Amino acid sequence: MTEKIRFGDYVHEVSAYQYEISYNDLAPKVETDASGEILPVKQGKLTLKPSEIFHVLKPYLSVRFMDQIRAVFPLAVYLFLFQIIVLRQAVQDSWEITGGLFAVIIGLMLFMEGLTLGLMPFGETIGKRLPVKSPMPVVLGIAFLLGVCVTFAEPAIGALQQAGKIVDVNKAPYLFALLNEWAGVLVLMVGAGVGIAAILGTMRFLRGWSLKPMIYLALTATISLSVAAMLNPDLRTVLGLAWDCGAVTTGPVTVPLVLSLGIGVASSGGKGESSLSGFGIVTLASLFPIMGVLILSLYLGATITPESIIAGAAGASAAAEATPQWYEVSPGVDVVLGVRAIVPLVIFLFLVMKVVLREKIRNGGMIAYGIVLAVLGMCTFNVGLTYGLAALGAQSGGLIPAAFVQLGAVEGSPLYSYGLGIGIAFIFAWILGFGATLAEPALNALGTTVQNLTNGAFKKSMLMYSVSFGVAFGIGLGVIKLIFGFHLAFLLVPFYILGVILTIFSTEEFVNVAWDSAGVTTGPVTVPLVLAMGLGFGNAVNAVEGFGILSMASICPICAVLTMGLIVQAKAKKAKASSPSPEPAAAAA
Repeated sequence: MTEKIRFGDYVHEVSAYQYEISYNDLAPKVETDASGEILPVKQGKLTLKPSEIFHVLKPYLSVRFMDQIRAVFPLAVYLFLFQIIVLRQAVQDSWEITGGLFAVIIGLMLFMEGLTLGLMPFGETIGKRLPVKSPMPVVLGIAFLLGVCVTFAEPAIGALQQAGKIVDVNKAPYLFALLNEWAGVLVLMVGAGVGIAAILGTMRFLRGWSLKPMIYLALTATISLSVAAMLNPDLRTVLGLAWDCGAVTTGPVTVPLVLSLGIGVASSGGKGESSLSGFGIVTLASLFPIMGVLILSLYLGATITPESIIAGAAGASAAAEATPQWYEVSPGVDVVLGVRAIVPLVIFLFLVMKVVLREKIRNGGMIAYGIVLAVLGMCTFNVGLTYGLAALGAQSGGLIPAAFVQLGAVEGSPLYSYGLGIGIAFIFAWILGFGATLAEPALNALGTTVQNLTNGAFKKSMLMYSVSFGVAFGIGLGVIKLIFGFHLAFLLVPFYILGVILTIFSTEEFVNVAWDSAGVTTGPVTVPLVLAMGLGFGNAVNAVEGFGILSMASICPICAVLTMGLIVQAKAKKAKASSPSPEPAAAAA
């Protein structure tokens, strides 16, 4: 229904009002010396009141703060409400957990801003200048070292150290050793896997290699190592950790820095303008770390006995009863890990810039400011991870089994019948995975990119919902695996066989998108939360280990996107076949 207005009122509303200000009011007064010469104007230092500083920074900070709020707050509220309403249990240490979650939000806000201001300029400059100034062996060597360094700087890597505290050494000695005494070597092997992926990804960008053969070869090696580990009964417990490590590596640090170097090399070789530039690196950075962890596990199985690990853990626990140093307990250890994660990466990037490229570092003050923000953000995030995300995830995961089994900590358990309780556990995991994935900013960006590359054939919403449903289904299956206690391989092998079959029949474009989509679902919030929840759930149902949920959350969205891609291809072919051919029309004319 239209509304009539007077023309005068319309003119009044759309008119632009302006005020005339004399330039003399803005310009400084002219001062002269004794001889009449005009003195140069000395600009005074700009001073702002606290209220003015607040108004200047408010739009800048509020956007970044709200980005992290959207990632953390809905998940936290969901877990709180589920625990209170469905499980009928109060949240223990609620104020401490709330403070930890707030630290996670502040830490991620500072870290992401520091990453943009302090670390990404290094990556962009190195990506553009290194291929021009250095021979290919040097470029590939730096790509490998960069892959190792960025792994230590991933926020989600800290979740592995947290996970080591929950594992029972008597049930899974090799898993305990990997996450405690060998934790540094574990992260190093994961980083080596990312480094090899960086080399292969760079070569792929330069040579224009297809991703399909690389997936087949990487999966063949990974599954062969998994079978070798399964042949040792004591090593079977590490498979979940190994496959979960593939999800930990593809975070907000690794992908942008490694990708900038690979695309820089491709551009220098004239191959950087392809629509597929940038795809594939996430896939490789997910598969090769799995190989690294499995190789380390096989080495431990061949050189160390389970009895020696259990004896060493007993001695370590006895030594831990003494008063620990400040840097050995939280929050001191969290701060040390935060500094240790960022500073070596910064030193490496600085040496590449100054020694290898001999480039001048522009905007040094801004970069230094960004590095300080990144370090502060990582330290704050680690503290929040300990007291917030990990604590909440472990508490919720430890209480969910009360829905279908008796737990001493929950009065009146089981709260529901066995079948209904298992259904509630599956639905809990499904909603958690779906909501966390749909809220991922990286998935939103990937959806936009895919829609543009396919000219709208693969819509953004189709990709986002395919990936979200896949992750939700994968996390739900991971929980079912913990409940019934069957081995992870019975889930991974069929789904990866299905993924390979779908890959064979899919086009290169959809293969690139599908296999990369698994990496965007594992952000710095989702990974620690799901890890802690799985380990807490596993302990509550007396499972040997609680890993494997993240690996299922990686392969299921791959299968979902490949399936959707085949449907899109079939619809496109059908539409093309049903459209009238131009030849008969021309003949009739």
